[in-house]
Amino acid sequence: MAHNNSFSQPEKPFETLEEEGQAFADDASPIRSGHEVIGDYLKTLPDAPGVYRMLDAKSEVLYVGKARSLKKRVANYANRTGHTTRILRMIHATASMMFVRTDTETEALLLESNLIKQLKPRYNVLLRDDKSFPHILIKAGAYPQITKHRGAKSDKGDYFGPFASPGAVNRTLNQLQKAFLLRNCSDSMFENRTRPCLQYQIKRCAGPCVGLVSEADYAALVDDARRFLSGRTTRVQAELAEQMEQASQNLEFERAAALRDRIRALTQVQAHQGINPQGITDADVVALHSASGSTCIQVFFFRAGQNWGNRAYFPRVMKDCEDEEILEAFLGQFYSSKAPPPQILLSHETGNGAMIAEALGTIAGRKVEILVPQRGEKRALVEHALTNARESLARKVSETATHAKLLTGVGEAFGMESPPQRIEVYDNSHIMGTNAVGGMIVAGPEGFVKGQYRKFNIKSTDLTPGDDFGMMREVLTRRFSRLMKEDPDRAGEANGVSLWPDVVLIDGGAGQLSASLDVFNELGIEGVTLVSVAKGEERDAGREVFHMPARQPFALPFRDPTLYFLQRLRDEAHRFAIGAHRQKRAKQTGATPLDDIPGVGASRKRALLAHFGSAKAVSRAGLPDLEAVDGVSKALALKIYEFFHGERA
Repeated sequence: MAHNNSFSQPEKPFETLEEEGQAFADDASPIRSGHEVIGDYLKTLPDAPGVYRMLDAKSEVLYVGKARSLKKRVANYANRTGHTTRILRMIHATASMMFVRTDTETEALLLESNLIKQLKPRYNVLLRDDKSFPHILIKAGAYPQITKHRGAKSDKGDYFGPFASPGAVNRTLNQLQKAFLLRNCSDSMFENRTRPCLQYQIKRCAGPCVGLVSEADYAALVDDARRFLSGRTTRVQAELAEQMEQASQNLEFERAAALRDRIRALTQVQAHQGINPQGITDADVVALHSASGSTCIQVFFFRAGQNWGNRAYFPRVMKDCEDEEILEAFLGQFYSSKAPPPQILLSHETGNGAMIAEALGTIAGRKVEILVPQRGEKRALVEHALTNARESLARKVSETATHAKLLTGVGEAFGMESPPQRIEVYDNSHIMGTNAVGGMIVAGPEGFVKGQYRKFNIKSTDLTPGDDFGMMREVLTRRFSRLMKEDPDRAGEANGVSLWPDVVLIDGGAGQLSASLDVFNELGIEGVTLVSVAKGEERDAGREVFHMPARQPFALPFRDPTLYFLQRLRDEAHRFAIGAHRQKRAKQTGATPLDDIPGVGASRKRALLAHFGSAKAVSRAGLPDLEAVDGVSKALALKIYEFFHGERA
């Protein structure tokens, strides 16, 4: 994708976008904003496609948009009439603009989607939950492994998906192992087995590790699995049925029973998939429903003629956004990091359907068709997705209302003037002071904000092992020192939630509260409600005691919903901190001196350990032996040798 130069005001040339974006913020006093500033750019803007950014007085991006003609689009903003309330607020807050010219409007659409995901502007429709989807991977090799895969497709083999959730993948894998008896063990375990494992005993593996199935027969099983996952389900099941009938006629009743179980497993896979359309092979069905200022978008995934699940999204939208605008923004952001299928079925028309299809085709490297079906099976699929979108949004609105009541209860319990909008909960995890980690979780008006969770590796070297008070001091000092530096005015937001907490909840008693209060006093933190929660007598849940500065310890009623809510927050912080601690401990357990050698990454480390058996054996190896390892060059072998033995004489 080629982008031409950016454009600026004629009075002052700019070499970079950053300089242009700062122009009005630095030059004018007082800072100008609104229609006047926007109109000044019209003198130099071309009648060509591109992407523009609107920035406020602090050079924070308010909005990212694309245009077929930059000059005409900006001229529209310069007009003082004809704008919605949202657009007017955005215009009045604009202190500068930045521009990137593109060769085509399609390139502008792709760039716009990437910038929105990266910058998260306040006035754009924003896709908030954009995790990668899991796939099923059948690895390449003599005896391929079948496994769940998430992330970059770095391993060689065949990928099938996407599946809507890990649960959908796990259910499918469970039945596929019964049907095709493919191994799911790691390569190292496979290479070192001397007798069959439990998977073979419960008839979920053919036992290739100990030669209980020939390479040719195992390859046939792999081929059947590939065909089934590619949509040729009827043919695979028919062949298995023929084999079962033949085995029965030959009085091979045990083999016939095994084939019957495999057919049953395949049937269960299809039963879990629900709707399996006849006229669709690879397609996504995208349906949007809006109500009460909120929006839900349901995406159903159909691959190889099979339904591989669905997922609901609740993008951040302004109240006056049109459905067409929301859906178009969603498609651009959703597929900017995912390969789109050949066909996408929509519930609503978009004004730029042909351009979006062209942009998605650029991402996929092939033609992508966007349809809004009006009748037939495809329309029935869209209606089904719309029903799910309506029901999901109704549940979300109900949950949000309940959550708002709980936040009101928290505000009342802690004597606050208004319900908190951001609650941060802190906990520490360690074993006798080793691998100590602090965890912070965040809850806002819509529940847990997992994108803002943070873990803190305890760095202090002068702490007594197991000093929980000292650990909490370090965590809070690091957290709030950085917050004061990055957002001193307490105006920053992320995903619609303020960066500054209204409530800080500490897992612990009066001692933890005292340590936390010392940090707040040292840093001059005010306006944040500080609370510690200690388990009651016999550590019973429901008998928690709350500690606050200048207030006697207190408890909430045993069956109070607010108490249950605070318990959930405390338990989530505990879960997150323990998880971070276990990850750190596992990483340390698997650490070797090879990790400290520049140029030795994960793959070369595996190759060295597989060749020599241990890091100690690598340290004793001679230079010719190191050079013999697959993937290790002479230069790297010399570097490894010198790391353990010093420079050669």
